[in-house]
Amino acid sequence: MNEDLLVAEIDAILPQTQCRRCGFSGCLPYAKAIAEGHAEINQCPPGGEEGILALARLLGVSPVPLNTAHGVPKPEAVALIDEQLCIGCTLCSQACPVDAIVGAARQMHTVIAADCTGCELCIEPCPVDCISMIPPRHEAAGLGDKPPAWTGSHVAHGDEKKAADRARERYQFRLQRLEREKQDREKRLARKAGTMTTNVSSAAAANLKKVTIQAALERARAAQAKVSKKNNDASPLPDTSHP
Repeated sequence: MNEDLLVAEIDAILPQTQCRRCGFSGCLPYAKAIAEGHAEINQCPPGGEEGILALARLLGVSPVPLNTAHGVPKPEAVALIDEQLCIGCTLCSQACPVDAIVGAARQMHTVIAADCTGCELCIEPCPVDCISMIPPRHEAAGLGDKPPAWTGSHVAHGDEKKAADRARERYQFRLQRLEREKQDREKRLARKAGTMTTNVSSAAAANLKKVTIQAALERARAAQAKVSKKNNDASPLPDTSHP
């Protein structure tokens, strides 16, 4: 099987929590590592035993127990921000891999429950411990009575597969957004550096012009003084022999 296709098939099995418990920066990098033989199929706690079995079937290998060094499956949960304690530091929104947290600097932040994957990456950066994990309200999240995508059962249910696909899309959109912002920053810095270089070059050119003119004036004065001295030396002395 073509490697890109294999990576896509592996990624389609993974729960798309983007939680990094597997040791990689997201589900797709983990899928690539599995396809390249650099990672085992049992490093994804959110996928659980069912995820391991699905990966084993795809790859034609024997299933192995979950490597608990990467964690253990947890009950489904979504993040909740205590808005009374939130100081608007934006650290949680920066950590969220699917942009499921909204809020401006120094303003209250809120989790979009329907988009939260339960990755818990927002908890550690919070300086005031105002984020907790709670059971998802399926109705409020628009999921009906179905469990969200990050449970092991996502492999077998269409609704959960759609939710996982949405999480994957939001993850990719975030990466693209971050790349655009990085390029914009680099362009601004380049323009600023160019402006500074231009200003420095202009100042240097003006200073050089000033120095050149000053040197020319000094040479002219020196030449004029030399001519005056020569003329003075050549002038006859007045006759003082007669009273």
